[in-house]
Amino acid sequence: MNKDHITQKELNKEALNKELLNKEPLNKSTVFLRQAEASDVDALEQLLNRCYRQAEGWTNEADLVGGIRTTKDELLAVINDPKHYVFIYPKTTTSERDGKETGELLGCIAVDIKDDVATNQRAGNQKAYIGMFAVLPELQGLGVGHQILQAAETFAQRHLQSNTQTPAQNPARLTMSILSHRPELLAYYQRRGYELNGNSMPFPVDGNNGEPKRQDLELLELEKLVS
Repeated sequence: MNKDHITQKELNKEALNKELLNKEPLNKSTVFLRQAEASDVDALEQLLNRCYRQAEGWTNEADLVGGIRTTKDELLAVINDPKHYVFIYPKTTTSERDGKETGELLGCIAVDIKDDVATNQRAGNQKAYIGMFAVLPELQGLGVGHQILQAAETFAQRHLQSNTQTPAQNPARLTMSILSHRPELLAYYQRRGYELNGNSMPFPVDGNNGEPKRQDLELLELEKLVS
């Protein structure tokens, strides 16, 4: 490509890729998370709406859903919910945990510990829902998402099983929802141990989650047992 025609976005992507590739392999030491705070809402809103609704990267939903993915008020409510944990991967000046944060986010994920743990235990069904999973489009395909998802799963598993006396007999059940008509995304999660459990629902048409672009759009539930 002629350098005169390289866009600023392409330059930013190249810089970010070099920054992370210089620290290979990507692992839990190089991809680090912290719990989101109210001051992160603006950056979190920008990241999620870009990753889900803009036609960038391979995980976006732009062909299936229009409109915004979330709002600042919704995110603030989630962050303030004591049973809902939002984790972010902040960009720092050194790309290390101890570097100064720039205010930009490279990724995020949320773990929603379901209500009434006692009931879940009796049913042998401790649940945590994983959502708001996003990685900056420039960094997709470098292993960042794998590390973020793995960290969230480990957190959910430990959190749930700390509430039971017999974790081996009462495995944690991790659930998530994905859009139908996304075979490549389904395959991604299946490679990581998630399977369709038969539960589904039509995509909400209340306008709070964006506007579906096809009438047969559904949310499919996946689950994974961990012990």
